[in-house]
Amino acid sequence: MDNNNSKPVRSVNKGRKTTGNRNAKGGKQIAKNGRRTSPKGKVNRGRKKVGYGKNNTPTVKIAFLGGLNEIGKNITLFECCGDMFILDCGMAFPDGEMLGVDLVLPDFTYVKENISRIKGIVITHGHEDHIGGLPYLLKDCNIPVYGTPLTMGLVGNKLKEHNLVSSAQLNVVNAGDVVKMGCMDVELIHVNHSIPDSVGVAIHTPAGTLVHTGDFKIDCTPAAGTITDLTRFAELGKEGVLALMADSTNAERPGYTKTEAKVQESFERLFVRAQNRRIIIATFASNINRIQQIVNCAYANNRKVAFSGRSMLNYMQVATELGYVDVPQGVIIDIDSLNQYTPEQIVLVTTGSQGEPMSALSRMAYSDHRKVAVGNGDFIIISANPIPGNEKMVGNVIDELLKLGCDVVYESMYDVHVSGHACQEELKIVHSLVKPEFFIPVHGEQKHLRKHAGLAESLGMSSDHIFIGDIGNVIELKKGYIKQLPSVASGKVFVDGLGVGDVGSIVLRDRKHLGQDGLIIIVASLDIVDGYVVSGPDIVSRGFVYVRESEELLHEVRRISTDILVDFASKNVHEWNVIKNKIKDDVSKHIFNKTRRSPMILPIIMEV
Repeated sequence: MDNNNSKPVRSVNKGRKTTGNRNAKGGKQIAKNGRRTSPKGKVNRGRKKVGYGKNNTPTVKIAFLGGLNEIGKNITLFECCGDMFILDCGMAFPDGEMLGVDLVLPDFTYVKENISRIKGIVITHGHEDHIGGLPYLLKDCNIPVYGTPLTMGLVGNKLKEHNLVSSAQLNVVNAGDVVKMGCMDVELIHVNHSIPDSVGVAIHTPAGTLVHTGDFKIDCTPAAGTITDLTRFAELGKEGVLALMADSTNAERPGYTKTEAKVQESFERLFVRAQNRRIIIATFASNINRIQQIVNCAYANNRKVAFSGRSMLNYMQVATELGYVDVPQGVIIDIDSLNQYTPEQIVLVTTGSQGEPMSALSRMAYSDHRKVAVGNGDFIIISANPIPGNEKMVGNVIDELLKLGCDVVYESMYDVHVSGHACQEELKIVHSLVKPEFFIPVHGEQKHLRKHAGLAESLGMSSDHIFIGDIGNVIELKKGYIKQLPSVASGKVFVDGLGVGDVGSIVLRDRKHLGQDGLIIIVASLDIVDGYVVSGPDIVSRGFVYVRESEELLHEVRRISTDILVDFASKNVHEWNVIKNKIKDDVSKHIFNKTRRSPMILPIIMEV
């Protein structure tokens, strides 16, 4: 990350245990009971119970502000003895109903109401649904942020775009470290995911230990790093875990998630199959391990690698500078240099695996890319599965590429993508190791949460020890006790251009209405004294009917509007809102009877 004119990211060493991420650098400090200690060697136990008497035991509260019954905008607030901290701060991409919306953020109202008690933010990994909301929160609340090196590099790059790096409190931690959040100790646990430096957390509180897996899978042959730290999960299970919160994304899928090694083998076969054709691979920009595999195959086949797409370039810049991608000298070339090489010498890695309209691959498919034209002789690999809801967009892009004569590999039978989330058997392993008293499925839609709850029950957990929540829910926990508290402010905040929160459900409803049925504007000038029509009414139609072919219908609209204006003037009624509503209702009813369509009716009355 380029830190010129910016505040450097601070490295935090809180002491590590012997298990966990063996690649983590730094000294180890071991307590007699096996837990990590603070740098001074004090075990983080036995604190004074703030606000509780001798006969009362503390509880821990969990507020779910995002990530439940949805894919994205993950954010959870933990509270114990008056201290709070936030786990993740993500965003979501808009669906097809959110016309004109760029991003969807969590509602930060509850966070801002409690800002004085919040000790920090811990980030589990660098995906947008876990870090994308940070710039919008940190603009108003300067809270310390903690994450692993790659995660903080990506966060810093994102904050740089919002001119927040110099003021942000970014702290680098590693798997095995413990971050103190008031009376709570947040321990980072190494897990496998589709991006390096991913962690789950164990939250040690006076009320008990909570375990949150983050996004994870169990990959015995990961593309980089070591296997998920199952040893530490097992140790925590032996010590006693009050509650487990676990990734539910693949809870419907039986078996195990395939290893990244399968993708490496598939790439090797497909590179041979491509022969002398140019290879274009679309994948998630954040999938650093996948990009490393592509670079390895390109180098083995004497090909150069170029990148296309803004997010792809940003992720590669950070990953390369921090040493998470090992690129042999001379393999990477600039996209502007493509015409200097023959097709068999090129691999182009691009964004657009989800069919996003403005992505690089989509622009190539629709011949709208400024630097790359695709067609016969291009061998295109889509190394990602469609996110639920994106299937149609991905299909459209594939169709357009095929029309241009490209050979497109996208079928799952080619093993060009594996998920970063645990399937059922992996989830069962974690449940069996952690042995929690209570279970809260997280990170998924309702069907995922329900399926995950069923898995927990199949392992012997009582249904009354399982909580299936929704955003805004708050629960209170301690040993032998779980209770749902009143909900807090939550929901969706839309980002549209530079506007944050100024577009709501009413605006989106109007946009949808306009997009589906069009608009009719009725403009009239009335005498300020007697209210009679001076000019108009003039009728303007947009997106409803073609004026020249519907003159009779628009003439009827003008007649109805005129009759209403004259009637109100004769009754000496000058309440413009009443008149506008009458015009809107009568014109809308007439048009629906004639066309079975309901355009937006917008009367405009001016006094002269």
